[in-house]
Amino acid sequence: MPFTVAIVGRPNVGKSTLFNRLAGKRLAIVDDQPGVTRDRREGEGRIADLKFNLFDTAGLEEAEEDALETRMKQQTERAVREADVVLFVVDGRSGLTPMDRHFASWLRKLSANIILVVNKAESSAATAGIADAWQLGLGQPVPMSAEHGIGIDDLYEALLPHRDAVVETEARASGLVLDDSEIDPEEETGPLRLAIVGRPNVGKSTLVNALLGEDRMLTGPEAGVTRDAIASEWTWQGRELRLVDTAGLRRKARVVDRVESLSVESSFRAIRLAQVVLLVLDATQMMEKQDLTIARHVIDEGRALIVVVNKWDAVEDRSAAMRQLTDRLQTSLPQVRGVPIVTLSALTGRGLKDLPQAIFDIYDIWDARVSTGQLNRWLDAMLEGHPPPLAAGRAVKIKYVTQAKSRPPTFILFINRPEDLPESYLRYLANGLRDRFGLDGVPLRLLMRRQKNPYIEEKGDG
Repeated sequence: MPFTVAIVGRPNVGKSTLFNRLAGKRLAIVDDQPGVTRDRREGEGRIADLKFNLFDTAGLEEAEEDALETRMKQQTERAVREADVVLFVVDGRSGLTPMDRHFASWLRKLSANIILVVNKAESSAATAGIADAWQLGLGQPVPMSAEHGIGIDDLYEALLPHRDAVVETEARASGLVLDDSEIDPEEETGPLRLAIVGRPNVGKSTLVNALLGEDRMLTGPEAGVTRDAIASEWTWQGRELRLVDTAGLRRKARVVDRVESLSVESSFRAIRLAQVVLLVLDATQMMEKQDLTIARHVIDEGRALIVVVNKWDAVEDRSAAMRQLTDRLQTSLPQVRGVPIVTLSALTGRGLKDLPQAIFDIYDIWDARVSTGQLNRWLDAMLEGHPPPLAAGRAVKIKYVTQAKSRPPTFILFINRPEDLPESYLRYLANGLRDRFGLDGVPLRLLMRRQKNPYIEEKGDG
């Protein structure tokens, strides 16, 4: 089930504009006149792969007990209590008002999950308002412009932990909980979280048993023996791991049983909470369409991926089989170059010794950080060797690059006209990052931010 997001704030801060932006259509009336929205409006919101139920609420105002504004506030209060997370919107251009401070205090009593959104932050006039927003005591503000779509990626990052918390609660209710320490895949502490996924009957549970050195998981020739995501502790050369054996993932069209459907949800959740994912293939029928679907899902979640070819002892022409697999990966997963491949037999243990080192090697790449100085020296060389193509006769200029985070490595490019930079040039930069900094085999995220011209902006404001 999606989680629920309520948008609240005083009148005329841009709540309905934000609602329409997240809903992807004009569902709410937007006007400069305060108080246009009176009833709670509901819709379906989405940012990339993040989906949620969305409430647009009336502007928060103080009023007499039986006044219309009071009844509107009661509707807003109800939406806040029903929501999993609240977006408290303030106006970055006008700065904080006493009403903002009053309702920030009111919200804290109603909800523990509040994201502070500083709207209308597309110009330098909002700089002071963004700084002042910290005074509300609601954590780090998210600057954005609902009207222009700026800052949506930051809002995505702020909402993601709340979605995961809701999934965790629902998993508890369904009896599919792994462990409290597994909630955050980007958490720095604790054992490395390793999910083992694949189609039914490829040997996932046998592989877990081989790594643990005991028959912990039930195995057998029947497909679908494992129905839940089962976690086990494991230590290799003093390093701790948590292995999660998952149910086999069949094509969605073949999943008709409710129990199997819950098992599939549990497997996808294990991928989302993992740091490294082993995709287990059957060497006798490897890299089928469903294998690629699972691999793409792992990459979309931003997890480090290793392809494990099980039953390798049953392959006669191993060189041909490896060439075929490598070609298929390069053709079908171009967004991740150099995914590591480990061949083994979980049943006999042959090749198993190479797997642990591969796990920690890919984890270290997934966790890598590059200094800003190194990145910008690299960028200068890339731009000199192959500048961005002109767009309508005008230059596209990449001013600066920095790494926003690791797990997976995520970089921000500051560009004067990001909408005109072609996908092919982004691929050129991504491949250059991999070559220069040894980032093969893990997902890379390249985000673009507009580098504004203050003189043009000032002229437009006048």
